[in-house]
Amino acid sequence: MAYVADPRVDAYIDALPEWQQDICRQVREIVHAADPEVTETIKRTVQPYFVLNGNICALLAAKTHVNVFLYDGGIVPDPEGIITGGHDNKTARTVAFHRGETINVPALSQMFRHIIANNRAGGWRKIKAQRRN
Repeated sequence: MAYVADPRVDAYIDALPEWQQDICRQVREIVHAADPEVTETIKRTVQPYFVLNGNICALLAAKTHVNVFLYDGGIVPDPEGIITGGHDNKTARTVAFHRGETINVPALSQMFRHIIANNRAGGWRKIKAQRRN
């Protein structure tokens, strides 16, 4: 998949242990494959974000895992149960990947595509407000 890589995201990933680099590179490929218009940037000084009409996800390497923050307002379905944290969070939920785990590419791809569609429709905040009315 061809996309414009942000060298700051490359630097973030390159500084990680090899197993975390592998996870971050896989997630990066998956989110870019979800839509060719996805761009990447750095927010909060060092954290990689993937955006298209709003935040899609962010990466954060922790000591024992890599968190992928999904900016979906908790409204994107998770039929395969890949969400590992933030179930009651009003902004983002997380999928934690540990060393040696296999990424459920179809499920994560579907969630990314759903978040992107919601972003194009005005974002999860607007969608939640419409559902309440």
